[in-house]
Order: sequence, then C-alpha cells, then structure tokens
Amino acid sequence: MNKNKNKRQQGFTLIELLVVLAIIGLLAGLVGPQVMKHLGGAKTKAARVQIEDLAGALDMYKMDVGRYPSSEEGLQSLVEKPANARSWNGPYLRKNKIPQDPWIYDYHYVSPGEHGRFDLFSLGSDNAAGGEGEDMDINSWE
Repeated sequence: MNKNKNKRQQGFTLIELLVVLAIIGLLAGLVGPQVMKHLGGAKTKAARVQIEDLAGALDMYKMDVGRYPSSEEGLQSLVEKPANARSWNGPYLRKNKIPQDPWIYDYHYVSPGEHGRFDLFSLGSDNAAGGEGEDMDINSWE
C-alpha cells in the first residue's frame, strides 16, 4: 500500500503547472518587447554598414572609370560592366550581387545626388520616405 501512495505523489499538480506557465508568460511579456527593440536597432545598424560598403565600392568604381555610375546605370554597374565604361575593372562587390537592405527592399541610388556626389539610401522597414525608429530612412550623407 505504501508503494501506491509514492507513485501518486511523483507528478506535478495542475496548480503547480499553471503557476509555472504564468511565470513564463510574465517573463515573455516583459523581455519580448526589449528583444524586439534591439532587433530593430540591429537591422538599422546593418543597413548603415551595407551603405558604407556600397559607398566604398562606388568610390572604387570612380577611381577606375573616372566618374560615378549614373542614376540610370544604378548600382548594377558595380557588378556588370556598363556599355560606356571603358576602364571598368569590376565586379566591385564580393558576391557579384547587389545586396538588399535588411527589410528586403532595394537600396535607392541617385547620381549626381542632392546631398553629395551621390545619394545612397534605404527607406527603412516601411519603404516610405520619413519615419522614426525602424521606419527611419538610412542614408549615405548623414
């Protein structure tokens, strides 16, 4: 009879399980938003790094060709030789592919730019001009 009593006492009660689930829910509710906030900041930092890398590749293109690619040629001229670029020595990107921003949108390139030799920018997670936080525009001139 003593063996049967020990077997019944080995599991968790429903109340104990509910308490543990409530604690896990509270922790997820408190920690989850903080993690998501940092994830958004990481994407913004990644976009800034990619823009700097693309700007460096554009500078190398200018050293070889003597000018920056036109807006019509775009960033594609970093991986494919434009028809009128005689001294092109590319591809200027390691993967022979134009990267997309962390939100899977294409980077925007304008040459000559309004803010410098060229304007290179991402419109953020909403892919619309302006915004704050993760929706903020990331550009090469600031």
